[in-house]
Amino acid sequence: MTATDTAGAPSVSDIRESYLAQVGRRRLYSGLVLLIFMVLMVSGFNVADERNAGGFWEGLHQIGDYPGEVLAEAWEKRADLPGLIAKFFPALVETINIAAMSTIIGAIGGLILSLLGTRGLAKWPRLIPLFRRFSDILRAIPEIVIALVLIFILGGGPVPAMIAIALHTAGALAKMFSEVAENADLKPVEGLASTGATWTQRMMLGVLPQVAPNYVSYTLLRFEINIRASAILGFVGAGGLGYELRNAMAWGPGRFDEAAAIFILLFGTIVFFDQVSSRYRNRLTEGQAQ
Repeated sequence: MTATDTAGAPSVSDIRESYLAQVGRRRLYSGLVLLIFMVLMVSGFNVADERNAGGFWEGLHQIGDYPGEVLAEAWEKRADLPGLIAKFFPALVETINIAAMSTIIGAIGGLILSLLGTRGLAKWPRLIPLFRRFSDILRAIPEIVIALVLIFILGGGPVPAMIAIALHTAGALAKMFSEVAENADLKPVEGLASTGATWTQRMMLGVLPQVAPNYVSYTLLRFEINIRASAILGFVGAGGLGYELRNAMAWGPGRFDEAAAIFILLFGTIVFFDQVSSRYRNRLTEGQAQ
């Protein structure tokens, strides 16, 4: 076999050298990016450590003190834990309600934004960038920032938390829904358009049946995330189990048994819904339960 099959074609050795050169450049660039990342991580840590009230390394040996105190007091009052769990169960229901309502509202908003911002499906193609930037803004602002603003306007309670999580959920799901919708087959949509179907009818009958399993799967995944988010927002006065946990932790020793009961409730709830939603997501995306 000759070095070249046809006149003027590159030889095998030339192709190999070109490939090795590309691999070398890629490794060099990857190494530079990793080096820059490590430098930024170290410098960022040093700046954060200097601005912290205490030093990270100075307080590292105390990292287990607080959990140890909570566990010790909870063990001493372990007989009271079932009653405390029952006491805080209504707050848990409120947390789940916040997560459920915000997920439903956010999923509806994300569905509308995704269809209006997807090429080939949008009702107003010229406004696609507008809808996409709007979903980017909703996704970029953390829930806690939106909740703090709404608490200032509406006062404390579950409503600001629900609105904040719903807005962030709409932006996050709009991105994921749009990526799924871009891969949908447009032939059913074109067939419906030829019969005079409206845009809403084309979306409901031509697109949603194709993407519904993935849409529901992403919504269930977001519901898991929103349970944790609703508990965190309770720390800023948005109600639910997080609000009770903040109060229990603020009182310190003497109320640590309540904090332990709330931790048990929160952990058990997150694990339960993670398992349930994972089961149904697997059934939707793979056609089987795992």
